[in-house]
Amino acid sequence: MTALLATLVFLGTFLAAAVAVIASSLLLERRERMKPVTLNIDAEPPAFPGDEQPALLREQELSTISPLAKVLEKLDFVDILENQLLEADLKVSVGRVTALMMLCGVVGLALANSISWPPILAKLVFAVFCSLIPYFYILQKRGKRRTLLREQFPEVVDTMARAMRAGHPLPGALDLAASQAPMPLGRELRKTVAEGAFGMPWNQALDHLGQRLRLQEVSIFVAAVQIQSRTGGNLSEVFDKLSENMREAAAVRGEVEAFSNQGRLAGKILTALPAVIAFMMFMVNPAFLMPLIEETAGRYMLCGAVVGLVLAHFVIRKLVDIRL
Repeated sequence: MTALLATLVFLGTFLAAAVAVIASSLLLERRERMKPVTLNIDAEPPAFPGDEQPALLREQELSTISPLAKVLEKLDFVDILENQLLEADLKVSVGRVTALMMLCGVVGLALANSISWPPILAKLVFAVFCSLIPYFYILQKRGKRRTLLREQFPEVVDTMARAMRAGHPLPGALDLAASQAPMPLGRELRKTVAEGAFGMPWNQALDHLGQRLRLQEVSIFVAAVQIQSRTGGNLSEVFDKLSENMREAAAVRGEVEAFSNQGRLAGKILTALPAVIAFMMFMVNPAFLMPLIEETAGRYMLCGAVVGLVLAHFVIRKLVDIRL
C-alpha cells in the first residue's frame, strides 16, 4: 500500500506542479495589467532585422537526464516555470526542480504514513503540499527580486537621462547605467549591453530585457525607446518623466501596502489562533481533545478544520491584497 501511494504521489506531482505554475502565472498576469511590450521588428526597415536571429546568450537545458528532458519538452507548463526561474535568478534547471518536487512529495507521504490516525486523503493532501514547497520558494524569491528591481529601476532611468543630456548616445547611456546600477539590475543591463555589443539590434536586445524582467516599468521603458527610434524626439525628457511617474507610483504603492498591513496581520493571527488554543487545551486537559484523534469522525473533522484554516488564510490574503 505504501509503495502504491508513493508511486501515485511521485507521478501526480507533475500534475500538481502544472496546475500551480499555470494558476500562479494567470494571477500574476492579472496583477501586472500590462504584459511586456514586444514590438514587431519585422515590420521595420532593414535597419531593424527580424527576430529570427539566434540568441547570443547560452540557454540552459531543461535537464541533464535525457529521458526527463524529452518528457519536459512536451509539457506546456515547463516554459512558464523556466521563465519564473529566470525571473527569480535561480541557476537551477527545470528538471531538477521537478525532481525535487517529486522527492519532497514522496518524503511528505512517508512522514504522513508514519502517523496511523490521519485519513488516507489527508495524507495525500499533505504529500501534495510538500511537493509544492520548492515551487513556493521559487515564487518567494521571484517576488523579492521583482520588488528590488522595481525599486532600482527609476534611478537607472535617471542615470540614462543625465548621460544623454551630457551627449552620450543610447548605447553609451545604457552602458553607463549598467556599470553604476546595483545588483541584480546591473547584471541584467549588462546582458543587454553585451547583446548590443555583439551585433544584436538594440530594439531586439531591449525586447529581451523586457522578457527577462517582466515588469510594467521595464515594458514602458522599452516601448518608449522603440517608439523614439521610429518617430524621433528628446529621449532624455521622456526618461525624466518616466522616472518621475515610477517614483509616484512607488509612493502610492507604499501607502496602500501600509494600509493593508493591518489586515495581513489580522489574517495571520486568525490563522494561528485556533492552533494555539488547541495546543493550550491539550496541555491543560488532553482527554478533552482525544476523541478528535481516536474516533474516525473526529479525524475527518480535524483534517477538515486544518484545510479550512489554510483556505481561510488565503481568502483573507486575497481580501487585503489591494491591486493598483
